[in-house]
Amino acid sequence: MGSAAAAAEDSSAEEKKAPTFRSLGVCEQLAEACDALGWKAPTQIQVDAVPVALKGHDIIGLAQTGSGKTATFALPILQALLENPQPLFACVLSPTRELAIQIAEQFEALGSGIGLKCAVLVGGIDMMAQSVALAKRPHVVVGTPGRLVDHLTNTKGFSLRTIKYLVLDEADRLLNMDFEQEIDEILKVIPKERRTYLFSATMTTKVAKLQRACLKNPVKVEVSAKYSTVDSLKQEYLFIPAKYKDCYLVYILNELAGNTAMVFTRTCEATRKLSLVLRNLGFVAIPISGQMSQPKRLGALAKFKAGDCNILICTDVASRGLDIPSVNLVINYDIPTNSKDYIHRVGRTARAGRSGRAISMVCQYDVELYQKIEELIGKKLPEFSHQQEEVLLMLERVSEAQRLATMHMREKDGAKKGKRRGHGDDDGDDNRGPGRPEKGGTRPKKQFKKSR
Repeated sequence: MGSAAAAAEDSSAEEKKAPTFRSLGVCEQLAEACDALGWKAPTQIQVDAVPVALKGHDIIGLAQTGSGKTATFALPILQALLENPQPLFACVLSPTRELAIQIAEQFEALGSGIGLKCAVLVGGIDMMAQSVALAKRPHVVVGTPGRLVDHLTNTKGFSLRTIKYLVLDEADRLLNMDFEQEIDEILKVIPKERRTYLFSATMTTKVAKLQRACLKNPVKVEVSAKYSTVDSLKQEYLFIPAKYKDCYLVYILNELAGNTAMVFTRTCEATRKLSLVLRNLGFVAIPISGQMSQPKRLGALAKFKAGDCNILICTDVASRGLDIPSVNLVINYDIPTNSKDYIHRVGRTARAGRSGRAISMVCQYDVELYQKIEELIGKKLPEFSHQQEEVLLMLERVSEAQRLATMHMREKDGAKKGKRRGHGDDDGDDNRGPGRPEKGGTRPKKQFKKSR
């Protein structure tokens, strides 16, 4: 009898230690969808937030990057949709086009067995095609704020008067000044009686402002410190002279050959030039930035995800939410001016329990910015081990690659001078074409155009 009681006790303890999607209250159809996607157990943010959401509460969710925040808000929405099927049931807002597309893919994967229809509204893609998708009365609309406002204004018959759920993913970014006008316009035309979810890895005090505007007695679910990185991420820095920056980047990529890397720069022009420099040195690199047309951006991401190239040179347009499991190295070629962006950049690796590595290249002009990052994450980072003599052995080759890249860019720009700018090329051409850069991008402020 004693052993049976002990076994039952152990079983009970084991059940508490290992929750399942079913134990969180997720219905059988959606639990099976989670199984089909290979999700063996819910993450901590899902364990804490899904039951609360299923009870009908508004949520402010704070969790580290790569912790499964999309499924955390998708599962309660889909379960409510199953109970009360109707078109235009939920609206999800994202600060970047790529993240919006990824969120829609996650919804479609989870809802594949229940006939879910989803529409994606982002800039750089033909509005007429999106209007056709809206005419089919999708259950979930996912988009960037600017393009959503465009459709609310110009697409006949489309409104959000019936939505039951509003989600702001990467909420802190959506609440900054760049998106303030569009968010206000959207809030004016959606029902006040709805569920609202805010999720991010780096919440700010601006959330309180939106909380007063549109959340009702929200439950704050916080499973990480406000600005923490995951324990499985190895973070280092490298102090370098600015004039040898490209040399040091090539050295790092050679030393860590075989890794799939994302290299973050501050400007669109830098992504273009750096990808050409690396290609001239035999690396397989591709750029992505807000100045590239949307088809080119999606094409670059597709090549990177498929493994056709193993180095993605990008601006912060790729720092938010993108889930690319193969990424195991993040390099901050330029230190971000906003310390919070560091958290999102390095969060592209070491996702969902995997390990990863992040290296920040700090030159003499970046010391203050780097110190702010260390202060933000609450730790001093070790230095990346290197030999300066070995680095400078490559100086001649790197200088020649830089010269060829500069010459290539001049030829390209010269050929287009006086003509309407066309689509960006995947060899580093940053022309915009019909796509517009996202807000908060890297172009000079006076040239900003609103994201649609």
